[in-house]
Amino acid sequence: MKTMATAKFLAAKKTKTHGEFFFEIGCEEIPAWMIPKAVQELKVLLEKYFAAAGLLDGATVQVFGGPRRLAASIDAVRLHQQDTEKEITGPVKAVAFDAAGAATKAAQGFAAKQGVPVEQLYIRSTPRGEYVAAKQVTPGRAALEVLREILPRVMQEISWPKNMRWTSGAGAPHAAAAGPAPAETDATRAAGAAVPRFIRPVRWIVALLDGRVIPFNFADVRSGNKTNGHRFLGREGILVSGAGNYRSRLKSNFVLVDPAERLARITAHLQKLMEKGGLCIHPDAGLLDLVTHLNEFPSAILGNFDPGFLDLPREILITVMRDHQKYFAVEKKGGSLAPHFVAIINLDRDRAGKIQHGHERVLRARFADARFFWDADLKCRLADNLEKLKQVVYESKLGTYFAKVQRMRGISAWLVKHAAASCSTSTVDRAAELAKCDLVSGMVREFPELQGIVGGLYARAQGELEEVADAVYDHYRPLSLDEEIPRNLTGCVVALADKLDALAGCFAVGRIPSGSSDPFALRRAATGIVKIVLERRLTLSLHHAIHAAFRALHEQNAAFKISPALEKQLRDFILDRARFAFQQRHAFAYDEINATFAAGADDLLDAADRLAALRAIRRTPDFEPLAVAFKRIRNIIEKAGPAETGNVEQFDPAMLTEDAEKALYAAAQEVARHAAEHKESRRYRQALENISSLRPAVDRFFDKVMVMAEDPAIRKNRLTLLAGLLKEFSTIADFSEIVTEKST
Repeated sequence: MKTMATAKFLAAKKTKTHGEFFFEIGCEEIPAWMIPKAVQELKVLLEKYFAAAGLLDGATVQVFGGPRRLAASIDAVRLHQQDTEKEITGPVKAVAFDAAGAATKAAQGFAAKQGVPVEQLYIRSTPRGEYVAAKQVTPGRAALEVLREILPRVMQEISWPKNMRWTSGAGAPHAAAAGPAPAETDATRAAGAAVPRFIRPVRWIVALLDGRVIPFNFADVRSGNKTNGHRFLGREGILVSGAGNYRSRLKSNFVLVDPAERLARITAHLQKLMEKGGLCIHPDAGLLDLVTHLNEFPSAILGNFDPGFLDLPREILITVMRDHQKYFAVEKKGGSLAPHFVAIINLDRDRAGKIQHGHERVLRARFADARFFWDADLKCRLADNLEKLKQVVYESKLGTYFAKVQRMRGISAWLVKHAAASCSTSTVDRAAELAKCDLVSGMVREFPELQGIVGGLYARAQGELEEVADAVYDHYRPLSLDEEIPRNLTGCVVALADKLDALAGCFAVGRIPSGSSDPFALRRAATGIVKIVLERRLTLSLHHAIHAAFRALHEQNAAFKISPALEKQLRDFILDRARFAFQQRHAFAYDEINATFAAGADDLLDAADRLAALRAIRRTPDFEPLAVAFKRIRNIIEKAGPAETGNVEQFDPAMLTEDAEKALYAAAQEVARHAAEHKESRRYRQALENISSLRPAVDRFFDKVMVMAEDPAIRKNRLTLLAGLLKEFSTIADFSEIVTEKST
């Protein structure tokens, strides 16, 4: 016999509408740099599928990632989908019911098809007449049933740079299965994971809804309620009931689930180590993020190396420590390197110091290699490597790096003449000549991350001009919007030449980025051009610079046929990156960018100045009403068409009859004169303020004047007046592109 407490519990179970969702994918170690993106994709996919299934109800998806797991939790999801109701329209009333109101065979057949009694049919009035209709109710499904279909799809759809595909059991990848993922078919999507693929072999899956296991299979791994702890320090088969005890149980098994918690632990350990010796860590946010995702239970150990290695350039020492060993470099108070490093290990501590000694031994060997290459490379003049570049292919159709250097020299000379006249032509040419010579050095072959940098170091050590050495060192910069541009103008010119050549060459041979594929980093090159031009304040025509780059390519190989359409395509590509930079880096609104670019953006520096002026006056009282008026003018002209709107030269002031249109014409003449003076001196804000002063005259014109007059000649003259206004006052920015509250 049921007790009262049991009855209450069962009743509560029946009425419960929401429960906690928890999900974990356990696998072999995921490359650390892939984890943040995968975590975000997991979040997006869960939000998409849960919302589509009607289970999310606005709840927040929390996600975590580590080297052996991706996890997600949602505090409250629906335990059962809501019923959905849909109205189905059937035959017309006259066909469905006879004169006596009895249902005909048409009505009976429609009712049977919809699975409802004839008595539940009703009449729906529509613009086409009266029709019989029925309500079709689709019962909602249990969330447990829905999620067992959704979760395999989520796992399958997480995109990775490379995948493993499983064709055999026990979670083992097929021997030849590593590589790009196959195209999905409808059958694959329907089955969820018919052709399982993931970045690494999946070893376990935890999938829980309100404490119950969501049963499904992926790559022959069955979901359950057991997770695994640290590979070496923790247990396997740890029972979890949800997010509530997941963190605590894994923490007791040496796994910190939250990356923020791992980062805090690493930071605390670094501070503690540095306090002992009065030292500091060489700042490196990228490495800090990397080791946070590389370890599940991170600890820091301080290692030492022979101070004799400090006579090598610090760039080489830091690169070896960071890029090859994932070590933090250590600095003294003054900023010079100390003979120490910090390694982050995936253990609670270094028992007996064996791990420290192992790291020291490895680093000593790496530094010894670096010293050997440094000494060996310096025995050969950097310029003597230029001939060796004839053996190094840049791109199969574009030829060797030697050919690229020659193109860079030509483009650099053009840039000095047209954008950087203060530069020495010979200095720029020497920097361009040496820029790629380190690619055949032993140091760069062993440590590719040092290309450019080590070239600059060799140039300085061999007595080249400081300006040349710095330009060679910096010419790959900037690699992103956040990185600094080359430190001197010579370096900026060589960097621009390098990037323009890469873009023109790749566009000429069809290596144009598509989707996420960009093997020659052309988006980065275009972004670098934008950043250098803006920060160095170079007056440069993109059209002419692109033409110069294509001409250098054609002069070297006449087989390359360059068309205006291809040049425009490259220009649009660079302008697209300029839009991104203005919006992301400088926080300009998209409509401000559209308005400015509509008036021309071939000179990026000029466009930036106009954009800044536009933003500065946007909130003034007359601006947005005038923008609305310009939008109205454009709509009127577009609606009238070219046949109704004459050329601006055909406008006849003598045909103005209304006081308001005469006043507008007079005001426009005066404003145009002052605005032209300001534009000539690039005082764009003052010019825009002048243009904004037209607002009262424009308002009176639209209040008092009928633009579309019955007289065709007067109508055409008024339309031409408006077209002239639009043309004259859209040379700084096209006001009609501005999104205003009224237009919205």
